Amino acid sequence: MRDIYIGDTGPLVQYMQLALQRAGYTTPVNGEFARRTCSVLGEFLGCGVGCHVDASGWEKLLPYLRGYTTHVIVKGDTLWSISEQYNTSLAAIVTANPTVEASNLQTGTMIYVPYNFPLVAEDVPYTSEFTKLIVEGLQVRYPFLVTGSIGTSVMGRELNYIRIGRGTTQVCYNACFHANEWITTPILLKFAEEYAKAYADNDKLYEADSLELFEKYSLYLIPMVNPDGADLVNGVLYDEKYLEQTRQISADYPSIPYPDGWKANINGVDLNLQFPAGWENARNIKAQQGYTSPAPRDYVGTAPVSQPESKAMYDFTNANNFRLILAYHTQGEVIYWKYLDYEPENSRRIAEYFGRVSGYLVEETPYASGYAGYKDWFIEKYNLPGYTIEAGVGVNPLDMSQFSKIYQDNKLILLGGMTQI
Repeated sequence: MRDIYIGDTGPLVQYMQLALQRAGYTTPVNGEFARRTCSVLGEFLGCGVGCHVDASGWEKLLPYLRGYTTHVIVKGDTLWSISEQYNTSLAAIVTANPTVEASNLQTGTMIYVPYNFPLVAEDVPYTSEFTKLIVEGLQVRYPFLVTGSIGTSVMGRELNYIRIGRGTTQVCYNACFHANEWITTPILLKFAEEYAKAYADNDKLYEADSLELFEKYSLYLIPMVNPDGADLVNGVLYDEKYLEQTRQISADYPSIPYPDGWKANINGVDLNLQFPAGWENARNIKAQQGYTSPAPRDYVGTAPVSQPESKAMYDFTNANNFRLILAYHTQGEVIYWKYLDYEPENSRRIAEYFGRVSGYLVEETPYASGYAGYKDWFIEKYNLPGYTIEAGVGVNPLDMSQFSKIYQDNKLILLGGMTQI
């Protein structure tokens, strides 16, 4: 995280305020580094001066964003006494430390101590760095999760994935193909957290037995396909080379707000128009609309899978055996389920189920958007169910005030992506 100072605004200030709030201090998470925030920060840091967060300040704040701290066992410690010391639950500590014997604690051993709050925040924007912290925190809290990277972005940021379950039936959900649709990222992260907690507690995940889900399915979640673009839209992209590149691209399209209207990756290529399913048709359609060179949206690139992010998704999908995919986008509260005349077995039935449990419309993809998408390619190549979910309503990027409703609308879609196969 970069240094921040009094007078600064934006996501980094919100992350600082969120960490303070989670640490027990009273502060709004409004992204404004004002005098009140300075005072609260000074109390937290214990130095009396809280108008600047540097590397040492972030080091103290970041555990509250990752959702855990560490503790080195000393003589007399018990897991119960440690849970009391950190105001967390014994069960959370036991889950996070599966190799530690509660009856035989060894002095000098380091253990993980999860804090007693949900990790996935519902009141801040999602950037690449924040997403990475949450993925790390989930893996520590729930070590039965598998995390990794499917590749890297143009700027070298990892495209993280989370796997939940060890079953033979594989499914895959992805989010944030489009930069200004980053609100889809916490949809997948919150589902991962709720699923993992249900499994750890031997509890139901909504209406399903989480243990049965875990044994039958392997669910892969890719929460942020376009991290560079999400950072640009949220104002936390600081590399002047790439900033200047996006400014020059945007200058050719003055009718598209900058950076809020940016959907593409950092090279100005729309990642959801990068797949070999009628790519030439998409190129022609978008050319007629005026998108013939790098643009904030709707430019298909020079060839299919020519961008590192789309290539990573293409290769990862081909390397696995997914029986169903969900691609999360915004907005419109609609579910697109077909590609041309392809109608994989059960795909209509599952789409109608998704519509019932969410209240979303179920429609065929409009012609102008009907080619070269990830969902289109998956259906064409594998003849298996694939869906684009357009969550929320309004103008992108949607505000996080919509998140609670979006999640409630979609949680049974996320569950049904497994149970309805």
